[in-house]
Parts: sequence; structure tokens; C-alpha cells
Amino acid sequence: MAGTGEGLAEVAAALTRAVGGASTALRPSGPLPSGSPQDVLGAVTSRLGPAVIPATGIGADAALHRVARLLVEQGIDLTHPFAAAHLQPPPLAVAVAADALAGASNASQDTYDSGPAGIAVERWLVSALAGLAGLEKRADGVLTPGGSLSNLMAIMLARDSVARRLGIDIRTDGVAALGKPVVFCSELAHFSTHRACAVLGLGEAAVRAVPVDAERRMRPDALAEMLAELNADEIPLAVVATAGTTDFGSVDPLSEICEIAREHGMWFHADAAYGFGALFSDRLAPKVAGLQLADSITVDLHKIGWQPSAASVLLVADGTAFTSLERQVDYLNPADDGEQGYDGLLGVSLQTTRRPDAVKVATTLLAYGRTGLGSMLDTCHDLALHAEARIQDEPELELVAGANLTTVVFRYRGSDELNGALRRELLRSGRALLGRTSAFVDKPGSPSVTCLKFTLLNPNAGVADIDALIDLVISTGRTLAHQEGAA
Repeated sequence: MAGTGEGLAEVAAALTRAVGGASTALRPSGPLPSGSPQDVLGAVTSRLGPAVIPATGIGADAALHRVARLLVEQGIDLTHPFAAAHLQPPPLAVAVAADALAGASNASQDTYDSGPAGIAVERWLVSALAGLAGLEKRADGVLTPGGSLSNLMAIMLARDSVARRLGIDIRTDGVAALGKPVVFCSELAHFSTHRACAVLGLGEAAVRAVPVDAERRMRPDALAEMLAELNADEIPLAVVATAGTTDFGSVDPLSEICEIAREHGMWFHADAAYGFGALFSDRLAPKVAGLQLADSITVDLHKIGWQPSAASVLLVADGTAFTSLERQVDYLNPADDGEQGYDGLLGVSLQTTRRPDAVKVATTLLAYGRTGLGSMLDTCHDLALHAEARIQDEPELELVAGANLTTVVFRYRGSDELNGALRRELLRSGRALLGRTSAFVDKPGSPSVTCLKFTLLNPNAGVADIDALIDLVISTGRTLAHQEGAA
């Protein structure tokens, strides 16, 4: 709690001591500790001690050493090349360091006098990302705690925008005045669309799932047909297109969906939590063509962006969309202060106190630039392409979906139970961390089967690592298949 310089020096010293504690820890040989969930979670709880706040603390050094060892010995190691389950990359060191600086400041983004530098950084970052997306100067945005919250805010802004056009003030009159709103998304859209509609009072029944094609993209013809079949009292509120589905990295046909949305007066939201990062790469950017047409865009830079979570952004094509969030509170942002420029970002967020997460992202962009991040993404895409080719060459494996971005979906030839057991065996042993999902194999509408998934976001991994991981999957599958046959 000393002055700024002394305070940061103290933080740096504390981090050094924490690193010292971590360096003496026994790192697992794989991405996870071995053992059952009960054993691993129990070990952490046991070493923390009784679940009571101690009357007397053990001191900063001892606490840092204890927690550092727990995180290393019983936590996840995303830098391990066999960590390939989720859209959860190993964060860049520069981003982690910048995040520590932001945390040390304890600034907030709501008002000027709570942290002017952080506010300026966020405005710079939003402007830079909007430019990368191809949005015009009237665009704006805000950082959120994650893609689910960005999607929730997007549907909220869609609700309020359509309501205003109909002469309804949702903020005053409530959502009941809107009648029967309908939100469209693909059948492979992230579940946060349904959750957002539930939270916003629209109800999950308002969500209409649009069928996908063989490439796992929303079918515009099906969307148009579903719109034509709406009842007279149903209001088409928004269509959510996915630019990078969680499992397959597939991108809905954004331009065609936008055209339909405009015809029906709907808000067009692009959930690009995964796919936005394609814009860093000259090779992959064309996959998200049409993103600039969206009324709002969800961005997760703790996916492609290699940021410590959370680092999500909601971009809007027109900053006036945030009107329904505006608040004037005498103790925070009195009008006369705002007129003189002493305002903050309270009016674009559902949060009041909000940490300056933009700092780590802006620092990363300054450090690496678009080319640096694009090169990292291209490396991960190359690894996914190699995994796809190798899986196709293995008679014991079946490719389900190839590398659109950095995910590859496949299965070990055998039962659903075998594939589920294979993943759990690798988890239990701690040797590898794979994703799991269910998907059709032959064509849309065919029965879904249990699948395995590589999510490759470690640019330090190599082709040899992918080969070794696939070899491990095959050998584990063989062992389990033999045991299944013997039983």
C-alpha cells in the first residue's frame, strides 16, 4: 500500500517469490495431475487446511509458496503440447505481466476519477478492434467478463433497439410490452444465446434453431423459410450468426444472413468469440468475410489472442445502441462533470466497478502487432491441418470434421462408450487433455455420436507433438477396446 512506484516494486517482488514457490513444485508430466477428480480436488483442499479463515495468517511468503505449489502440482498446464481440449490457450507472458500491472492499480472503468488511463486504453482498444473488423467510425464497444456476457448484451441491445423502433420503452415498460419476440440462431450456436434469452425475459422458447448444412453452417434458405412461417403476433427480433462454432470452427454465411436480417428489420449479431481472431491472419481472414456487416460482434481474445481470461469485447456498429444502458448517478457521473469531459464508461456496461482488462490486450497488440498474432494463428492452423491428415490416414480413427480454424473433430472407431472412456482414461492418467462432443458423421439430421476433439491453440507445439498425441489416443483406444471385448 505504498506509493505507485514502491507499490509496483512490491508486487514484482511478490511475483518473484511466487515463482520461487512454483519452481520447487513437482510438475506433472502431462497437462493435468494424475488421479481421480476426488483425489485431485481432495489433495488441494487438504493442503489448504481447514475451511475456516485463520485467526492469524501464515504470512505473504508462505501463502504464495503454498498456493503456487498447488497451482503447479494440481492445476492445468496449458503450455503442455497435449493440452488440446478447449478454446483455452496458454496466455502470453506479456499479457500476464500487463494484467498484473492492471490489477496492482485497482483502477475501475466506470468513471474518470476511478482510472483515467484504463479508460483511455479501453477506448483505444475498442477503436482498434472495430477498425480491424471493418466497422465505421460510429462504432463503439465495451469489454465484458466473457463471450456469454457479450452475447447477452448483444441480444439485450437488439431487444431494446427493435422495441424503440416499435415505440416501446423496454426500460420503463418491461419486456412484456414487446409481445412475442423471436431470436434465430443455428442449431450449433453457443448455448449462451438460449441463456441470454432466458435472463432477458424473452424465454428460451423464443430461440428458434436453424438447421445447418453439411459444412455445419446455418442454412439461409431454412432461415428465410422459418421467418415466412412466423405467426402474425411473433416479432423477429434478432438473428445470431456464428463465426467459428465451438466444436467445428465453422462460419455461418454472414453476408447472406445479413441480407435476410435487413429484409425483416432484425438485429444482426455475429458471435465471433472464436472466429474473430482469424482477422489477424491473411490466410484465415477470408473465412469471416461479412463480419463488418453485423450490428454487433462478440470477440473473445482469451481464445485466439492468447490472453489470460477474461478478455471479451462486444463491438457495435453504431455506438448509439448503448442508449438503454445510460445512467446518471450523482455520486458517480453528475451531468456537469460529464459536460466537462470527466466521464467514464459506465453508460456502455452492465457493470459498475470493472477492472481494466483492456490493458493486457492493448499491451499484447503493441508487443506483437497483427502480423505476430497472425503468425501464431497460422502455426496453430497448420497443426490442425496436420492432425486432420494424420487422422484420415489412421484406419482406427474416423475424421468427423476437419480444420476450419484450429479444431479437429474425430472418433476412435467403436462405441460411444469407448470414446467417452478413452477421454476419461487420458484425464485420469493426466497424460493428455482432449475435448469431447457429439456430432453427426454422415449428413445433417443423421444420429449424433460421441466424438473426440483437438483444440489446438499452442503455437509452441510441433508436428511431432501432434503425432505423439495421436499415437497415445490410438494406443489407449486399443487397450480399452481389448478390455471392452474381453468383458
